[in-house]
Amino acid sequence: MSKIGIIGFGRFGKVLAQILSSTYNIVIHDLQYEGKEFPHKTLEEIVKCEIVFIAVPIREFENTVKSASQFNLQNTTIIDVCSVKLHPVQVMEKFLPENVGIIATHPMFGPDSYSPFRELKMVMHPVRDIYNQYDKLKQTFENQSISIVEMTPDDHDKDAAMSQGITHFIGRVLSESGISSTKINTLGFNELLGVIEQTCNDSWDLFKDLQNYNPYTDEMIQKLEEGIESVRDQIGEKG
Repeated sequence: MSKIGIIGFGRFGKVLAQILSSTYNIVIHDLQYEGKEFPHKTLEEIVKCEIVFIAVPIREFENTVKSASQFNLQNTTIIDVCSVKLHPVQVMEKFLPENVGIIATHPMFGPDSYSPFRELKMVMHPVRDIYNQYDKLKQTFENQSISIVEMTPDDHDKDAAMSQGITHFIGRVLSESGISSTKINTLGFNELLGVIEQTCNDSWDLFKDLQNYNPYTDEMIQKLEEGIESVRDQIGEKG
């Protein structure tokens, strides 16, 4: 089997390795990695793989790309899995040499929502597919019952601000408001509790990165605040 390198073996890196290991040999670069399931390699060794996924927190992405670009990259395609797309694409285009392939992806699932028995989606975009890896990877994910949505980074961030961004924002707001289960939960309220559980299990760093690195987040939050004010005003109106 061909070899894929994964830089970053946190919660999502483990999910990514699980998905890809049925088709590829997996090697890992993560200074905190102490497991034995996959071989651990230096950064210089990892970037010699034909395909390299970078699965680090968004705030660490630029420094990771800069570090990888210091080595002699040949026939390599770098792939991000960030929850925002404009930022990582701009970073990769800026710091990676022109002989390095670039594919942007966003798996629309995480460590808590991933299951091989669920209907899952993944955004992909061939930014610079000079080694024709895009179609092969797309097929690999589709073989794992993951539907591929082809979308530009800009379109992705617009939609993500209204879907993922607002879901995480509302989940955090509900949690900070002290919302908890009651003896008379309705079905809708149980679904709200599910939103809290799903979103607040991720770190605050991830939440803040989702908000800060998506250029469309401020507009989303402003519309949400305006909507709250509108509803409050209407509550105050007495017929």
